[in-house]
Formats: sequence, C-alpha cells, structure tokens
Amino acid sequence: MPSSEAHRPRTFSTDTLLRHPLRTALVLIAIALVVLIAIWDWNWFRGPIERQVQARTGREFHIRGNLDVDLFHREGRWTPRISAGSVSFGNAAWSRQPVMADAQRAELSIAGWPLLRGQVLLPQITLEHPRVLLETDPKGGPGNWVFGEPGETDMQFRRVNIDQGQLRFLDRPKRTDIRIGVSSYALPDKATSSAPVAVVGGGQWRGSDFRLRGNAASPLLLRDRDAPYRIDVRASAGATHAHARGTLLDPLRLRGFDLRMALSGRDMADLYPLLGLAIPTTPPYALDGQFSREANIWHYRDFTGRIGDSDMRGDASVQTGGKRPYLRADLHSKRLDFDDLAGFVGGTPQAGRGETANPEQAAKAAARQASPRLIPDKPYELDKLRAMDADVRLRATHINAPRLPLDDMDAHLLLEGGLLRMQPLNFGVADGDIRSNIRMDARTNTITTRADIDAAGLSLAKLLPEVKLAQNAIGKIGGKINIAGNGNSVARMLGSSDGTVLLGMGRGKISNMLMEMAGIDLAEMIKFKLSGDRLIPVRCGFADFAVDDGVMTARSFAFDTTDTILLGSGTIDLGKEQLDLTIRPRPKDRSLLAFRTPLKVDGSFRQPKVHPDLVKVGLRGAIALTLATITPPAALLATLETGPGEDSGCGGRYAK
Repeated sequence: MPSSEAHRPRTFSTDTLLRHPLRTALVLIAIALVVLIAIWDWNWFRGPIERQVQARTGREFHIRGNLDVDLFHREGRWTPRISAGSVSFGNAAWSRQPVMADAQRAELSIAGWPLLRGQVLLPQITLEHPRVLLETDPKGGPGNWVFGEPGETDMQFRRVNIDQGQLRFLDRPKRTDIRIGVSSYALPDKATSSAPVAVVGGGQWRGSDFRLRGNAASPLLLRDRDAPYRIDVRASAGATHAHARGTLLDPLRLRGFDLRMALSGRDMADLYPLLGLAIPTTPPYALDGQFSREANIWHYRDFTGRIGDSDMRGDASVQTGGKRPYLRADLHSKRLDFDDLAGFVGGTPQAGRGETANPEQAAKAAARQASPRLIPDKPYELDKLRAMDADVRLRATHINAPRLPLDDMDAHLLLEGGLLRMQPLNFGVADGDIRSNIRMDARTNTITTRADIDAAGLSLAKLLPEVKLAQNAIGKIGGKINIAGNGNSVARMLGSSDGTVLLGMGRGKISNMLMEMAGIDLAEMIKFKLSGDRLIPVRCGFADFAVDDGVMTARSFAFDTTDTILLGSGTIDLGKEQLDLTIRPRPKDRSLLAFRTPLKVDGSFRQPKVHPDLVKVGLRGAIALTLATITPPAALLATLETGPGEDSGCGGRYAK
C-alpha cells in the first residue's frame, strides 16, 4: 500500500526556493511580470513618443487622451494594437491655424515578427473623426503637407478605415476654402486591401461656390507618389460642372494624371475666375475629353460636345509656368451656328425658339433686340486680353446663319501680351471668299485696330436671298476694305475708323423688273407684270468710299445695265449707324411715265429705309402742271424718258 504521504500535494517552502536559485529567479520574474502588467500604465510613454515625432517632423505632436497597447490583439498572430485618444499634429509655423491634423481616436496594428527584423508593417489603421488641413503658403513656399527630412522608409501600410473624417483645403491668396467629408466604405474583416472612401463637401473655389461628391481610393495610396490614385468625382463651381474619372499621380502636387473629364456650364467666360482662361462669352456648353498633365502642360485631348447649337471637337492645352498661361487649341465644327461666336465681338448669342442661351444671355439678347443700335458696343475687358497668350485654330465645314450667306470658316487667332491677331479670318460667302487679317493692340488703355479684308467671287443672287427679283441674278462681286480705328468696343473702333472701302462687279445679268422699279418706270413695270420678267445684261457696278472718322463718303458709285444706269452719292455714318445715300436712276429706254426720280436710302442700320425722293417727285409734278397750262404737249413730254443715260465704261479693276 502506498503511504499517505504519496498523495499529499507538493508545496514550495522557503527552504526549497533557497535550494533551487534558478527556479527561484524564474518564479520571481513571472510574478514581477504579472504585477507589472497589472499595474502598467502605457501613458508613461506619451512624452517620449511626442518628443520623437516632433524631432523627426519639426511639428508639435500631442496625445492628450489615453494611450493603450494590447500586445496580443490577434489570436495566432503576434499583432500588437496601439490606440490613442485625442491626438493632434501641429501646423507649419506660417499658418494661422495651429493644428494641421487631429483625431478623437487613432488606432493602429503592428505586425510583431516583422518588427523584430526591422520592418514596420501596419496591417490596419483606424481613425475616428479625423480632421486634416491642407494649406498653401501665402508667400509661395511649400504647402503645410511638406515637413520633416526627405528620405526612404521601410514602413508599409495595408488598410485604413476613416470614420466621419473631414479634409479642408485652404488657399487664401486664391480665395479657396473647401471642406470635404471623408468616410471609408465597409469591407469584409478579412480584406487585405484598404477601403476606398466616399467624399462629399463644398466651400469656395477662387471665390465661387464649390461642391464636390464622389469616391476615391484609400488615402493610404496618397503616400506613394508613383502609384496611380483612382477617383470618380463630380464637382461644381458656380454654374460650371465637371465629372472626372480616372487616375491621379501624386495628387497633392498634381504631378500627373489621366482622367476622362466632362465639362459643362452656362458660359465659358466663367472659366476665367476659376482657371484663369480668358475665353469670350459663349452659350451653354457640354464637352467630354481626355484630361492629362505632362510637366507644366495641361492637355484636354479628343474632346467632343457642343457649344450652344454648334458641335465641337478637337484638342486643347494650357501651358503654365511662364509670364502668362498659354492656350493652344485646334478646333473643328461640322455645323457651326454663327451667333454662337457673338461673344468674340462683344455681342450676345441669340435667344428664343431653336436657340441655346442661358437666362442671363436671353435677357441681354432681348434688350439688344430692343436697342436702336446694331453694332455691338460692349467694351472688351483689357485685363482678360492681357491675362493669357493663345494660339487657336477653328475650322467649320458648314455655317448656320439664316440671314447671311455664309458657307464655311477658317480662323487662326494669335494672342500675345495683349496683342491679338486674326491671321487669317476667312469665310466662304455666297460661293466666294472673304479673307481677312485683323490686328487688335490692347497693350495700351485704348485698343488700336486695323482690318484688311479682301472679297472675291461673291454671288449676287446669294447676297440678296430675300429679294425675289434678284434670285435669278448672275454676277460676281469683289472688293477690298482697309480701315483702322481706336476704341475698346467694335462700335467705337468703327466709329473712329479711317481708310477705304471698295466694291465692284463685272458683267452679269439681273431682273429687268428690278431695274425698272429702281427707275420708277411705271409703264415698263406694268408691261413686265403682264408679259413676265426677263434678265438683262449688267455691264458693271462699283462703289468707292473714303472713310474718315467713321463716316463713309461715296467718291464714286454706279451700277450699269443695258436698261438703266444707277448713280449713287452720300454717306454712311458708322458711329451713329445712319444711312444717307441717294441713288439716281437714268433709264436708257424711252418710256411714258418714267419719273426719273432719285431713290433715298436712309434710316438706321437697325431700320433702313428705301423710298423715292417725294420732294423731287412733287416738284416735277408741279412743273408738269405749270407746263400744262401753257402747252399740253410739253406737259406730256415732261413724263417721257428720252434716255439720257449712256453706257458707262465703269468698273475699273473691280469690273473684271
């Protein structure tokens, strides 16, 4: 039988411990560890951690909440977890805001075994209510996100979760202050990639109301400057809207990106305060193209869309880093609505049925239509003409202009330091061409403008599409305009201009009825009404005007047919927009009831009038009545056209 002592429990007495010193040391260490863990306060490390961060970054760092470490957070893996409450990171010394980033609570996990090999691996970071301020230096230095000594680090991240975060971007010199809410999408616990984030917010972008909504890749990816950072966001600044989807490279510095960008708005002139692009007023637009950046050149390639009622496609780029932004563009339109270009001359796009215009433009168009003035008098903005350089080519295959016989267009605009040149500005007009070179010098307070315009091969019938009697006319018109003027609007430029205007037509044919009407030959008009109209030969036509201080004075003016010759005189006042022309018909055939009375062309450009000179008609009637009291045959002779007009060798070089 075993003794009862064999079943007695083993105990350690003081003597036993003394006889086994190694065992004694292990027991004491274990007891000490248990006691240490039980009473250990990790907050003792807050001071050393804060000092280390400050030494490495040059910024203040504080942990004002509780600091806790769970050494065995995950089963099966040694992944300690560190959490800290009320964490804050200081801002750059030049900022008005003392804190760049803070969070109510920050938690991160550290892979234990890699840490023993000198590798810092953070499987997960969790931020509760973080706030981050990204701010540009008002004096042009690096932003507040640049701090510490540059260098490589072995630190690696896996996942970050953001709960109700806020990102603020502040650029005081450019009147930009944007606040964006950021929250991570939920991912499965076993997911190894970092969750993307949803963003929504707004504020001010260069003084305009700004809104943003969309999603982006994990903020962890922002630290890798060479890794693409994917976004899909919609933004609005005032009435301008953008939808960007694609990838960014080093987003905080916008070093490079490749985005599909849809851009739309009520007026491209709104881009000036937002992007510094001085584009004239346009109707509402919508474009979509590939947006990228190469060094200091921003590209918008292969874009398509509409500007007003015109289709538009092409490539554009903006180069920065020089004295002024440099816009380059190659634009094409299959069908260009001509009034969509009204902003280039200080006008307003047309509004109403079938036209595209924003409400403000519609109101201006209505006011413009009610105005007695026709020539645009809105001043050019000198600061915009000097704000950027440009090299823009626009080609239109077809032009929609119901009241103008325009066929196509080829325009090349060059702008450098306030000197604008259109070389060339060419239009296909009435089966012919109008070729122009225009120079506007806005480098002084008053713009100096010169226009050299050549016209050739313009069809007479197509120039008068609304005159039924001219629809079958045959003939080609050419001319030359050379004028120069001063003024900051088109109206003032023309109202002060000097130069010459020459127009000429060679041989052709025109309605006999039209010429008889011009000569007020009632007998011939009745005859053609009964028997039908016919075309008669045109020998030539020409007009030669001298332009002095905005007033065009006819030096010679004639239109010669085998039936009638028309002789003109008078003035056209470009400044007052008034007509004062007299056209004297000289029929070449003998006809009863031929009054041979001058025609007056007067009124305003907006409301021109063509009518007989009734004063002189009444005078001839009075003479006829007087003659009737003496010799009736003489009264009859007074109404007979003896055909004093003779064929005129007119036209010169413009009659060819």
